[in-house]
Amino acid sequence: MNNQPIGVLDSGVGGLSIWQEIVKQMPRESTIYIADSKNCPYGSRAPHEIFPLAKRIVQFLLEKKVKVIVVACNTISVCALKELRGEYKTVPIVGIVPVIKTAAIKTKNKYIGIFSTVTTAKSGYEKELIKTFTSGCKVTNIGTEKLVPFIERGDIDSEEVKKVIKIVTKPFVKNNIDVIALGCSHFPFLAKPMQEILGKNVLILDSARAVGRHVGRVLTKNNMLTSRNKAQHQFFTTGNANKFEKVAEKLIGDTIRGNVIYVRL
Repeated sequence: MNNQPIGVLDSGVGGLSIWQEIVKQMPRESTIYIADSKNCPYGSRAPHEIFPLAKRIVQFLLEKKVKVIVVACNTISVCALKELRGEYKTVPIVGIVPVIKTAAIKTKNKYIGIFSTVTTAKSGYEKELIKTFTSGCKVTNIGTEKLVPFIERGDIDSEEVKKVIKIVTKPFVKNNIDVIALGCSHFPFLAKPMQEILGKNVLILDSARAVGRHVGRVLTKNNMLTSRNKAQHQFFTTGNANKFEKVAEKLIGDTIRGNVIYVRL
């Protein structure tokens, strides 16, 4: 048994989509979430910039004595996960990747879409996943930086964000895709307007449930499940704590008032 918290990190509020699923699947487990809001978004940064930024956040979580670290950011996962695991070997580090394999299995017409940030879309890691799992499928791979700023403001349902979604997803419509794998942890918060725009026949997949299950397996394998009956959750941000609090409450539909702390890294 291990009663230390699970550490969850992201460049901003997007990782809350992963955090929410972890808490849902393991309601007794305590968590510490940290958002590097000051440096958000990561998705437009060059790969060589990602590792130094991610190291700071991992170090912060280790100082908080977390028992496992969940990198709830696709960009960090595809650009720096291997290096982070090599540098920090005292705790398990779980990353996230687009559910490309699942998309290739679920598609009926063999036309699938992958929707992520620019850096993730260009990464060698994602290209390798496409090569490995999408044999026989036509893949439309789109990376965009236009949507994360909306989510960071808590704007997930305005006409403006819907207009941008419609523009950036045009290639999916043009290429008749029937399954989309979301490759950015921010994007599940736009799943509803995305579904309205793309139509009910398009299946939208994200990795949150799979990550939650994997974290559970890691804790079980390492005998790290908590023995406590009540969880505690703390949130940290390198940006404005009040803003993070308000946006997070809108995104996850739950109050975290008073639990968000500014941290300077």
